[in-house]
Amino acid sequence: MTAVALGPLTTLGIGGPAKRFERFTTVPELAALLGTDDKVLVLGGGSNLVVSDAGWDGLVIQPANRAVTRIGLFEDHAIVSAFAGASWDDFVAQMVSEGLAGLEALSGIPGLVGATPMQNVGAYGQEVADTIQFVRAYDRERGELVKISAADCGFAYRSSIFKGRDRWVICEVRFELPRRTESMPIKYAELARALGVTEGGTAPLATVRETIVALRRAKGMVVDPADPESKSAGSFFTNPIVDAATAAAVESRAGAKPPQWPQPDGMFKLAAAWLIERAGFVKGTTRGSVGISYKHALALVNRGGATATELLTFADEIIGGVRDRFGVTLVPEPVVVR
Repeated sequence: MTAVALGPLTTLGIGGPAKRFERFTTVPELAALLGTDDKVLVLGGGSNLVVSDAGWDGLVIQPANRAVTRIGLFEDHAIVSAFAGASWDDFVAQMVSEGLAGLEALSGIPGLVGATPMQNVGAYGQEVADTIQFVRAYDRERGELVKISAADCGFAYRSSIFKGRDRWVICEVRFELPRRTESMPIKYAELARALGVTEGGTAPLATVRETIVALRRAKGMVVDPADPESKSAGSFFTNPIVDAATAAAVESRAGAKPPQWPQPDGMFKLAAAWLIERAGFVKGTTRGSVGISYKHALALVNRGGATATELLTFADEIIGGVRDRFGVTLVPEPVVVR
């Protein structure tokens, strides 16, 4: 087992070394590795991760099984198994090419399949929870592989039972995907406009994928070595969900109605990017070697040689500024490894 620098294994390019690093393919390999160290970090594609400058004084493991298998093909849907080490966007592209819907709006998102249930990855009106049938994960408390139904995964907005806990190591995700040449109904206004359809309408799967990748690329949200604005962890803050009184107070303080989406429980989801910019942190704002992307106010970018301390200090400044201006506390989306 060898030490390895973790920064280059993340999309931010920030972070110190791991004391030990290994990849695993099978469950027995995983179980053997877990038995060698109590301090274990599971690393996926490193796209939603901020590693501290000190690194990780323990074992880092990464899934290497990339298998994708169609388990069953039925008249109106297919059952597909994807192992944790598979590239998420390659998997989405494959499903779209096979005429399987439900993931097309999640195109262009970096990382591995195994990480997507952890924060219930979502974008443009879709969430991965919409199509997950169950997850197979190694339960470190029980010392065995377990099957966890979607209903038991505790899926919520950018959250699940897996996030922030080290009990389970996700090994496989089973999906149930509708068979159709057209996308699922378009729920996101920006995407509907780009496609030239009304909200609730549909478009060819391949067209939706191409359009979303283009939208994400324009925001620096497609990892590209040629685009310095993509050296980030994607959206750094979740959109806050607040009650009606708080939403009204934000509107009063701003002198304008913020973009908001009513929730089933009577709460309102506000646009974090809108709050950030109106709190004075416009696109391109820079502090030393870190800054807000010139393309998207939610992305914090490593402008070269940045440290985790710099990044998190700037994030705290933004959180404080938004709280002072609007009375709303933003919550970071990436996992911070200290």
